[in-house]
Parts: sequence; structure tokens; C-alpha cells
Amino acid sequence: MYTFKGFFPSSYSIETFKKLFTDTNMYDYPQWFLNTLIIAVSSAVLGGLLVILTAYVMSRFRFPARKGIMKLTMVLGMFPSFMAMTAVYLLMTQFDMINKLWGLVLIYSAGAPMGYLTQKGFFDTIPNSMYEAARIDGASNLKVFVKITLPIAMPMIVYTLITSFTWPWSDFILPKLLLKDKDMYTVAVGLMSLGDTEFARFAAGSVFIAVPIIVLYFCLVKYMVNGLTAGAVKE
Repeated sequence: MYTFKGFFPSSYSIETFKKLFTDTNMYDYPQWFLNTLIIAVSSAVLGGLLVILTAYVMSRFRFPARKGIMKLTMVLGMFPSFMAMTAVYLLMTQFDMINKLWGLVLIYSAGAPMGYLTQKGFFDTIPNSMYEAARIDGASNLKVFVKITLPIAMPMIVYTLITSFTWPWSDFILPKLLLKDKDMYTVAVGLMSLGDTEFARFAAGSVFIAVPIIVLYFCLVKYMVNGLTAGAVKE
């Protein structure tokens, strides 16, 4: 790197990418990639569901502790999450979840509802007249949520899934704290554990980090566009 001249290399090769997925004796990148994918997908599904439910309840229901909970979550959101690392580690130790992927999934999913304010703002824009008409027709709260709210809120659901996926996918601090065995590492922790002479492997592995996020975006963006344009034209 220090002796490199110019910006573009003099020759190109894919040998490093092949080595990344075939030479797994010391650095098992495919296993790290799979571990990260399991954590991110599970956290996106479970955490996304909890965020949507929390935001919907805060937006459409009125109960005594509602404003107090909203103020408390706003205050807690002012503090960086790594301040709780010691408490999280002690809890995971007591529940025997050190060095387990599901321990990370539970932490990410449990912390996800704290960021419900964006989703709540979206639900607040849905007219009350739609809910009133549905209740007059005899729809229950669950049916109103499933049949009316979710189809309208598709853009916000897509946004929630993407953000719930990218956070655990790129996180380093929690996996580094809770995962001890090399076979349990995530991509971020695994790449940071590479030796000083493995810069080429590090660069190749960093490229593939972006692949799942790009694929997820292109798979879900059509639902976001359809949701944003729904109701724009009256037939």
C-alpha cells in the first residue's frame, strides 16, 4: 500500500476473492458470512415486527402511561447504546447466552422498538375516518391492523425491515463483546481479526458486505414505490 504508485493497479485478478471463500483453515469467511446473515435476517423479522406493533399502539391507542413511555424512550434515546454494554454482558452471562447467535438476535430485537418514533409519525398520517368506517362494519382491532394499516404502511414496513437488517449486519461492538469462538464470528468481527498481512483478504471481504444490503434493497424497493403511489390516482 505504501509503495503503490497511481490510483489504478497495473493488473487485475480475482484470486483474492477465490481465496476468500476457499482458504478457510484460519479465516472461515463463508461461516462468518452465514452467521451474520442469520443474525441480521432474524433480527430484521423479529425486531421489525416489534417496532411496527409498538408504533401502531402508540399512534392509535390512548392509555394512561402513553405519554410517560414516549417521554422515557426519547430521554433514553439520547444516550449512546454502548453505555449499556456492561449491563448487557452481565445479563447475557446470567442467561448463558455468551457465544450464541440467538443472544445477539434477542438484544437487537429487544432494542429495536426504542426507535419507533419514525414509524409512529407515519401511522399518525393515516386518516381516522378509515379506522372508524372499519369499526362501524364490525372489524376488530386485529383485523383493522392487518387489513387496513399494513397495506397502507407498506413503505414504512420496507424501511423498517431494511434498517433492522443493516444495523446487526454492520455492527461490530456487540458481536465482539459476546462472540468468543472464531467459528461464531460475524463478518465485521472476523475481518477485524485478520492478520496485518491480510489486507487483500480484508478488502475482498469488505466488498461482499454490501451485497446482501443491495439485494435486499432491490427486492423491496418496488413495494416502497407501490406503497407511496397507492391512492395517488382515483379510478
